[in-house]
Order: sequence, then C-alpha cells, then structure tokens
Amino acid sequence: MHYVRVTTEADLASDLVVQAARLVRAVRRELELPAVPRVLSLLDEHGPLGITQLAELDRSSQPTMSGSVAQLVEHGLVTREPNPADARAAVITPTPAGLAELARVRRRYGEHIAAIAADHPTITPEDLATAVAVLRALLTDSSLRKGSS
Repeated sequence: MHYVRVTTEADLASDLVVQAARLVRAVRRELELPAVPRVLSLLDEHGPLGITQLAELDRSSQPTMSGSVAQLVEHGLVTREPNPADARAAVITPTPAGLAELARVRRRYGEHIAAIAADHPTITPEDLATAVAVLRALLTDSSLRKGSS
C-alpha cells in the first residue's frame, strides 16, 4: 500500500480525493452492486438529462450510455421521452422505482460503512459527521459540483 506523506494543504486535499475514490470503489466491489446507480445518481443530482449530457457527466461514450439507459428503461428505473426542444434527442428521467433503487443502494453503502466504522477502534460517529460536513462543504456552491456524480 502506498502512503502519501502530507506536507501541504494541497497534499492533504489530494489525499482526500484519492481516499474518497478508493472508499467508493471498495464498497462497490465488496457489495457487488451494479454500475447502474451511477446513472441514477447523475439524474438525481442534475435532473432529467439527455444521453449526450449523461455521457459527458459520466465520462463515457454515447453508445455506452445509450446501453446503460436502455437497461434502466427495461427495468423500469428511468423513462426515455422525446425532448420537446429537439425531436432527435430524448430526455431521461428517473422513475419512482429508480429513485427507490438509488435510495436502497445508498442505504446499503451507508450500512456497510457504518458497520466498518463501528468496528474501528478510533473512528467515532463525530469523525463520520466531520468527514461528511467537509465533503458536503467542498461540493456546495463549488465548481466541483458541476461535474460530480
């Protein structure tokens, strides 16, 4: 395992990003959850979007996003309706079932992390509250929020 010696605020901030990304990937792997919640999360954060916008936010190709959306439509988790402003495009909107699935996945993430934190000898509920507050503050009214997922 590679440890970064934190010497500046920029080093510490960089390590925050690395550790947050590692945490998300580790939980996804351990819980064996599909990547589908990524698209639902983008729609939850940004509202109804077109395939192109979703692909850009997800940093994926349009064909890849079209396939993901088709899967979500098939499972009743999103709707795909014609865009009233552009007949060639579609607007993707989460359904109540899609939002319920996203809430279920997020709840599983939370329960998993809470159990790990509860077993950790030094992490307190206050530590978790601080971590959430820091991440939320960094994303609130920030340019980071425009491209986040």
